[in-house]
Amino acid sequence: MKGIDPINLSAQFSFRATGNPPHTTVDTAISNCFPGLECDFRNVWRHIFEGIVLHEADNIVVDADPEFIRLKKHRLLFVEDDPTIVKVEGPKTAGGKSERLGTASLEWNNALASKLASPGAVFTCYFDPEATKVLKQPELNDELKGKCITAKLKIRAFFAKSTADAAGGCLPVISDELLQPGDLTQSLCSPWQNDYRECACYYWAASRPDYVNVADTEDGTTHGDNWLAKQNTGHYVLDDRADVRLVSYDDLFRDWQGELRFVIGGSDAVDQEDRKKNGK
Repeated sequence: MKGIDPINLSAQFSFRATGNPPHTTVDTAISNCFPGLECDFRNVWRHIFEGIVLHEADNIVVDADPEFIRLKKHRLLFVEDDPTIVKVEGPKTAGGKSERLGTASLEWNNALASKLASPGAVFTCYFDPEATKVLKQPELNDELKGKCITAKLKIRAFFAKSTADAAGGCLPVISDELLQPGDLTQSLCSPWQNDYRECACYYWAASRPDYVNVADTEDGTTHGDNWLAKQNTGHYVLDDRADVRLVSYDDLFRDWQGELRFVIGGSDAVDQEDRKKNGK
């Protein structure tokens, strides 16, 4: 039976070259689910419109060419009639009634799905009239659009064009206009800094120590230290990012090399040094 040899772009993206490990394909990459180890694919969308630079995970304009500098720090709310944000509704507590919780930005691949099929097209884009860092809760309607700042923006082609094909067919390669060298590795996790303190996606924080310098007591319980405690006291401090007794995010950004300690055999470096001094 003759096998099927798919030749569309999806099939070409799935091809794994000889010698490449499994996680080099789009569908198996760790960052396919959440940015972290090898690349942050969301950065592809930052330059999807000519003249502005969008935040990779939010609808705010972080930079712009002189022609569109008035849009900097404003939020893109609509591309023609397609909103880039949605209302979030649900219960605040388990079993509670559904209510308005706020507004969330759509991922760009969802928000722009209907526009990507028209590379080079110019769309009317609507921006929040107020420059703000806070994502508000606007009602997405014609009244809001009438108050918005508008700009005509050209959408870029997602895929590179083939120079060998007279028809200029698409290649399974992201356009150079969207990504410059190094762009895909921006905004990765910071394993020795805030992500080691408390990583929202848990794979860094879950692999670090927690309860260290543990010693048994006569009543069968134990005492020890939180690994992030600034001072070893033998009394575990519950993890609270606001507790000044624990290493903070700021501490790690300023001096992670000095704050983080090796843990060997369940004891951190400071405790091991104390034991040596006391002849234990």
